[in-house]
Amino acid sequence: MSAAPVSLEDLKPRLTRGGRLLGLDLGTKTIGLALSDVEFRIATSLRTLKRLKFREDAAELVRIAGEFGVQGLVIGLPLNMDGTEGPRAQATRAFVRNLAPLLPLPVVLWDERLSTVAAERVLIAADLSRAKRGAVIDATAAAFILQGALDRLARLA
Repeated sequence: MSAAPVSLEDLKPRLTRGGRLLGLDLGTKTIGLALSDVEFRIATSLRTLKRLKFREDAAELVRIAGEFGVQGLVIGLPLNMDGTEGPRAQATRAFVRNLAPLLPLPVVLWDERLSTVAAERVLIAADLSRAKRGAVIDATAAAFILQGALDRLARLA
């Protein structure tokens, strides 16, 4: 598998019944994880990984992918508000390139602008305290990222 991300249109025919997609919200200190259902319709927050060294982070992602039958990754691409790519987007692309040999699954990069803001609003509306929000915000943002991709996937012919 090359490190080049694929489109949702290219990913769709690769998905088989009973598989799942794993959504990632890559931060500098944590990685939020979300998982699709086996029908690729609903994203659910899974957990937040504390970032360690790349090899350890990658090993945990490989383990999780195997445990849940993951067939592809949807990784949030942190674009600037004007749509350009800055240092965080470049770091995300580097992460994808480095992960590809260790976890040879198709990767879709998904525009994650405002996903954390949306996740924060939902958690505030649910009346979670600041401390509780901090513990789940990244996984919730990953669910928003993955759900956006799943909604688009459902509209593809």
